[in-house]
Amino acid sequence: MKKTLLFLCFTILFVSNSKAQKLEFGADLFNRYIWRGMDLGGKSPSIQPWIKLNVGNDSHAFSIGTWGAFSLAGTSNEEIDLYLTYTYKGALSITLTDYFFPGLNTGSKDKYFEWEKEKTGHILEGSLAFNGTENIPFTALFSMNLYGNDARKSNGNIFMSKYIELGYKTSLKYADFNVFVGGTPDKADTDNGETAFYLNEKPGITNIGVKVSRTIQITDNFSVPVQCSIISNPELNKIYLTFGLSF
Repeated sequence: MKKTLLFLCFTILFVSNSKAQKLEFGADLFNRYIWRGMDLGGKSPSIQPWIKLNVGNDSHAFSIGTWGAFSLAGTSNEEIDLYLTYTYKGALSITLTDYFFPGLNTGSKDKYFEWEKEKTGHILEGSLAFNGTENIPFTALFSMNLYGNDARKSNGNIFMSKYIELGYKTSLKYADFNVFVGGTPDKADTDNGETAFYLNEKPGITNIGVKVSRTIQITDNFSVPVQCSIISNPELNKIYLTFGLSF
């Protein structure tokens, strides 16, 4: 863990000294916060602020940033993430994400600077993504929890929970269209008290849906990106309809 933190510090220093920088920030507003087929925001709207620093060129690009989600109903559903992404030619990405849920964790797991293996509330996830190209309109994602507050097996080890997603994207006349299907190969031994990270009882599909997005031009100098998604989680027998806009 110390090596990971040192690596992140080194990357931050490298990024901050690079000349090709672009700092962005903003916020998204959604009627519901649904993540990989799971309801993480409760039955209320969610405000999701973010900050991102981009460095590099068309061939090699780094992004380092933070992203959060906060329920507008004043519940304890909060999330604050940090991430580092390397992207090659816009098509292949490797990301390390630190997830943290203040208010949802209890005891030592609610302490942000607690990194001890058995006590931390942080979840470190590594992911590899193919983002598609102009000629290949398909996307793919593989993510795996590497450390921290992951679901645990009966022997005390973490599952290193995995998530796999495939997608297809295209542009229609008035909007962009994206269909996706994702799931996990993990299976919890419920007889021994295990619970899967994605709350599934068996390996299967946990996130399938369609997202439609477009940008609405308000004035010559101001536009608002909007999106609408219908999402289902067959493993949990759930369905959601979400709408969001970005500032």
